[in-house]
Amino acid sequence: MPERERPAKPVSHSFVEMTELVLPNDTNQLGNLLGGRLMHWVDISGALAAGRHSNRIAVTASVDEMNFLGPVKLGQVVHLKASVNRAFNTSMEVGVRVDVEDIKTGDTRRVNTAYLTFVAIDDFGRGVKVPEVLPETPDQKRRFEAAGRRRELRLARKQELMRLAQSTNHE
Repeated sequence: MPERERPAKPVSHSFVEMTELVLPNDTNQLGNLLGGRLMHWVDISGALAAGRHSNRIAVTASVDEMNFLGPVKLGQVVHLKASVNRAFNTSMEVGVRVDVEDIKTGDTRRVNTAYLTFVAIDDFGRGVKVPEVLPETPDQKRRFEAAGRRRELRLARKQELMRLAQSTNHE
């Protein structure tokens, strides 16, 4: 099917859930999950969601920010839930929610939320048009609208950073 004729897809089509057990190799000297390891898992779950939506390999273009809301300890279970919030031309914003579960108590809590931008690519590494997203629930519609605003902020920040880089090069 030609790229421009791909039908829109519901958010649920891109949903990915990953579960990881925090092992000794995943932790720092305090027995806490390494931030970089969590970032790696977030990136993988986001790429899978973007790939499901686009039916393409999707590469990371940017990460808005990652807020670590509390430690994750050795032996705890990390649950990552990712889905495409909104699709633009060749890019998609993916939201990833990270919860931790303590196996001994059954308690769960949110430890991270992240927004990443992925670009779908063809076999030659060029960006390709992605299907639109169809938000269905009130929460999906809210995330869809918020993704549009975050994109505006991302683009404005990118322009400002380019302006700053150019002014620094002329000094």
